Amino acid sequence: MLLTERKTQHLDIVMSGRASQLGAGSAFDDVVFEHVALPELDLDQISLHTQFLGKRINAPLVVSSMTGGPERAATINRNIALACQHLGIAMAVGSQRIAIEAGGASGLGKELRQLAPSVPLLGNFGAAQLNKGFGLEQARRAVEMIDADALIIHLNPLQEAVQAEGDHDWRGLLPKIEALVRGLGLPIVVKEVGAGISARLARQLVDVGVAVIDVAGAGGTSWAAVEAERSPTPRQAAVARAFANWGQPTPQGLRLVRAACPEATIIGSGGIRDGIDAAKAIRLGADIVGQAAGALAAAIESAEAVIEHFEIVIEQLQIACFCTGSGSIEALRTARLADGAPA
Repeated sequence: MLLTERKTQHLDIVMSGRASQLGAGSAFDDVVFEHVALPELDLDQISLHTQFLGKRINAPLVVSSMTGGPERAATINRNIALACQHLGIAMAVGSQRIAIEAGGASGLGKELRQLAPSVPLLGNFGAAQLNKGFGLEQARRAVEMIDADALIIHLNPLQEAVQAEGDHDWRGLLPKIEALVRGLGLPIVVKEVGAGISARLARQLVDVGVAVIDVAGAGGTSWAAVEAERSPTPRQAAVARAFANWGQPTPQGLRLVRAACPEATIIGSGGIRDGIDAAKAIRLGADIVGQAAGALAAAIESAEAVIEHFEIVIEQLQIACFCTGSGSIEALRTARLADGAPA
């Protein structure tokens, strides 16, 4: 099967809602803020501004990687880029593998930077490709293609293991990631796709110079469930389906990775449903919060739909700050949790 066809199937399955991690989806519900009934704040004066990749953004949000392959990619990426520029938040593109291998843009060209000239823009390809001929040259092409501020290397070993066409050789990748760090001259972000990055691995990655860790834990889209839906045989589907809820929930991952890597920039993604979950992610250790599947329907519809979606998330986040007595994102990081809630 062509890679473009596979990416189209992935998008359709995610849109169908059949690939959510039901077992881990409520992990953020276990995190409860102490409600501050006398916040001594003006809601309208609460600042959500922060810095990310050397740029000021209006809220600590990134539209996480969605797609780089299907024909719909150009529309999706255009709508997201326009929305991110309007809102002043970051954008991470989907995998650029197809565009790099085919020598075309596939909706991932310089026009994205033209549509979003002032916000952080992140390129992306998979770590497994570093054992398939990708290296510093391809990393530079990915960055130059969209004039990116950073490059994401995504980790998806479970998806590759249960995918009929998956890449199974994951040996020697940490030194290859380190080589990219040393040679690219831009920040490298390492991101899981929905099973989480452990504290131990996060520490190893930071020690070789990785600038940003995207925990991307369990709780959102299950790529094992996606592959189960598209498996060519019942046997392969059964193998993949057993791992539908595999992984470390995002709240747990954030606490542990922050403790292990206090100096790192951390993105909290995986199962972020709304601005309240975003607030909880920040309290647990995230600097920036990412959402992908939750915004996909809006991204397919229009830039205006993406703007409205994230305006709601931003308003929810601001109210969560207000009701925790937090006048800023920095203050939210130390907001009190309710008695008995995870610290």
